[in-house]
Amino acid sequence: MAAAHSKSAGRDPKSGVVVPHSANGLQRVVAFLIWSLVSLVSLTLRYRLNDPHGFLQRKDIKQAIYCVWHNRVALAAKIYFLFGKRRGGAPGLAGLVSASKDGALLAKIFESFGIQPVRGSSSRRGAQALRELTTWGERGYDLSITPDGPRGPRYVVADGAVALAQITGLPLVPAAYHLNWKITLKSWDGFQIPLPFARCEVTAGRLIHVPREASDEEREKLRQDLQAELRAISRD
Repeated sequence: MAAAHSKSAGRDPKSGVVVPHSANGLQRVVAFLIWSLVSLVSLTLRYRLNDPHGFLQRKDIKQAIYCVWHNRVALAAKIYFLFGKRRGGAPGLAGLVSASKDGALLAKIFESFGIQPVRGSSSRRGAQALRELTTWGERGYDLSITPDGPRGPRYVVADGAVALAQITGLPLVPAAYHLNWKITLKSWDGFQIPLPFARCEVTAGRLIHVPREASDEEREKLRQDLQAELRAISRD
């Protein structure tokens, strides 16, 4: 899971447990405005799906872990409900969100889109977040993770996605989209904001399975495979 800043979450002084930041009033308003704007813009987009490995036709796979670069989170929920949820019939999607103050805003946006946020990162609540994601997987939910978030480096996969796949037994599905018309922010991830009436080309990459008994060397190889596949299907 991607690393977070050392001030990413508070700590309960009695128990010592790291507690994720909750959204304040302003963040709730901003989350609603962002949700409204993205929802409106997404209605104007023209979607095209590329599924070269036939993932969406795989009836034997009921759940999956969707891996999307941090800079493509804006349309991830819309695309999941357009394509992913219809494929497997999972009751919903649970996604990893940073325990930081910024993550509190993103968590509210996730909730607005009907996604269950799970708060944590490799440096804050990492083990607990992994357990919580696993629990949602046991409930039949699809899972999602931004393997280079929340602070990068951009397009570098951290260890969390492979660890989650090993624990849950669910396949990793690299996913990306390309917008022909967008705004790219000057942030660490080059966050992409879709503009109205853009063409959105969605690509599902090659599935990656992580054996329960995978060694450290095998996990590193699979991490590199996931990184290479995500980079291959991502066009900037």
